[in-house]
Parts: sequence; C-alpha cells; structure tokens
Amino acid sequence: MTAHNPHPAKTNLIAKTEPRNLSLRFGFRTRLYLTWAVLLGLCVMFFMSFDLKLSIILDKLPNLVGWHLGPNGFLQGAALTLFLCFCSIWLSLLLGFVTALARLSRSAVAFGIASFYASFFRGTPLLIQILLIYLGLPQIGVVPGAISAGIIALSLNYGAYLSEIFRAGIMAVAPGQREAAMALGLSPTATFLHIILPQAMRTIIPPTTSQFISMLKDSSLISVMGVWEVMFLAQSYGRSSYRYIEMLTTAAVIYWLMSIGLELLQNRLERHYGKGFVNQR
Repeated sequence: MTAHNPHPAKTNLIAKTEPRNLSLRFGFRTRLYLTWAVLLGLCVMFFMSFDLKLSIILDKLPNLVGWHLGPNGFLQGAALTLFLCFCSIWLSLLLGFVTALARLSRSAVAFGIASFYASFFRGTPLLIQILLIYLGLPQIGVVPGAISAGIIALSLNYGAYLSEIFRAGIMAVAPGQREAAMALGLSPTATFLHIILPQAMRTIIPPTTSQFISMLKDSSLISVMGVWEVMFLAQSYGRSSYRYIEMLTTAAVIYWLMSIGLELLQNRLERHYGKGFVNQR
C-alpha cells in the first residue's frame, strides 16, 4: 500500500527548486573550474601510472621550454616553436586574405591562380610540402635554411586553409549591409573595411584560431629537417636516455599549454568582435 502525498504540487516545486538553489550556490565558473580540476586530476593520475622518472623531466625541461639557447646560439624548444608559428601566422594571414579576395574577384586570372594555390596546398600533405621546399628549391638555385623552409611551408599550407575561412566569413555578411553602406555614400573600400570586415571577423575568428592551434602542433613536422624545436628535442632526449614516455609526455604538456594560450586569445577576440551579440547564447 503506497502513501498518498497530500501536496504533490509542493513536492514538485521543491524538486525543481533544489537544482536551481544548487546552481545559485555554485556559480557557472565555480562548476566549470571544478570540472576542469577533476578532469585534470584524472589526466595526472593516468600519466603517473606510467612510472615516470621525474628527475629526467626536470633535467631536460629547461631545454625543452627554451630557457637556454641551442648549440648554434639560436632559439630551441618551445621558444623556437613559438617563433616559427609567430612568423608563419602573419604570413599565412596575408596569403589567406589576398587569396580570399582573389577568389571573390571577377578576374578569371586572379580566381584561377587563387583556386589552384588553395587546391594544391590543401590537397597535399604538409610533410611533403616541407620536404619539397627544403629539398626542391636548391634544385633551382635557391637554398633556404631549415627554419626558413619550415616557415614558408607552414605559411603556404595554412594560408590556403585560411583563404576559405576568410571567403566564407566575408560572404556570410548579409547583402543588405553593402546596400545600406552604398545608400549612405560610402566607397567600396570604406564599406569593406568598416562594415563588412568587422562583421565577418565574428565568423572568422573561431576557425582561424583553430587553424593556428593546428599549426602549433604541425610545426613538429619541421623536426625532420633537424630543427631543434620541441618534438626534435623530445625525440633526441628520449633516444639518449631510453625514456621516451617522459620526454613525449613533457612535450605533450608543453604543446597543450601553448594551445591554451591561443584559446585565451581567441576568447578575448570573440568578446571584442561579438559585443553586439552578448545576449546570444
């Protein structure tokens, strides 16, 4: 025999109120940080189960991070990785923007060059592009250094991807915006710079930052040319000490921390260009 509840509506109200009170007591940020803390703790427990030798990690960490210069007197480790990505980011932005404008132009020649460039560098592996530039250019009398070849390859590869992101972002702006700018008497250049581009940035920034994070990780492919970046050092120290797991785990953490830095930058840019959409979820 079941007991009869004389106040079912009141019971339902209490059941609905309890999760709400819990949400008010622990705000969104608090619950977010707790979730990250739990997941981070699980990751640490997972890696600690590998029986890592922390003394080797602490000994090699300064070189992996790039606190010391390499034997050639230049950057090494994470500092060199950031240098490669910093140069490649600006060049790829320029290439992507110019290619996107060429894809949107009415010139058949400009459209043909831009579409061929984007098709080739999106359709072939980055590693092959790196080797073709490093080993192929000397065949025509141009001898780039390993770092220069890596920057050129990364810039050409990611410029092709960014061109499609820029083109999609520009086309996503409603045609009515251009028509309104023309009605106000703005020139095409002023319309693009002050009306179209700021609105397109809100769509462009998230995928562009994702491409930069991918670039950060793909820069490890430059290690095949003997560049002393994070992955090259991790592999070298792993071979010399026979402790691959320690070095690869350290390299993974370094790449992750650098990626988090780009994610924070993305968040700030999204807030800046999304001021008119603060009430949207």
